[in-house]
Amino acid sequence: MSVASAKLPGRSRSLPGPALWTLEEFHRAKYSGFWEGRKILLIEGELIEMPNPGPVHNSALGLADYCFKAIFAQGYWVRVQMPMVLGINTDPLPDLAVVAGDPRTVVANPETARLVLEVSDSTLSYDRGEKASLYAAAGIADYWVVDVVNRQVLVHRDPKPNATAKYGSSYSSVTALSPGQSLAPLAAPQRAVDAGELLP
Repeated sequence: MSVASAKLPGRSRSLPGPALWTLEEFHRAKYSGFWEGRKILLIEGELIEMPNPGPVHNSALGLADYCFKAIFAQGYWVRVQMPMVLGINTDPLPDLAVVAGDPRTVVANPETARLVLEVSDSTLSYDRGEKASLYAAAGIADYWVVDVVNRQVLVHRDPKPNATAKYGSSYSSVTALSPGQSLAPLAAPQRAVDAGELLP
């Protein structure tokens, strides 16, 4: 994970280090293929480069995609690695986000989700720390981290203000679930799944 620097076409200056980007500039660069082959996030105007996903990460994300598309078959859109706007200049590009509506009704990038999931193989401390604080600050009630290294699913719930957290909020409930233990989304409490279904 590192701070990315780049010169956006049509912009007059280079953007080394922490120079701030707008959401519009970030999306224009992303949609133009400017960062082709790189995973770049925008967090409070700062570009953050994440490691490119490997085979294990992709398998876990594929399992989550299958699982949540079965659970949220109607009335929801399971979005995989698509933009989600959290604040003026923030788009964390979550691995998976379940949003109300469907591709015909959700015409703008969503600003919230019923559930957000990140697959973590090399970024666990970031996903459990700064990213968890970011999602808590945005009021995401159900945040899951698929920890493929330790073979568990970390379910974060009950976001609360927390002055010591990076973005001023954190989750007051974090439950670690291993294969053989069941969990259900808050938005579909009757549809429990085994944690092992999300682990490759």
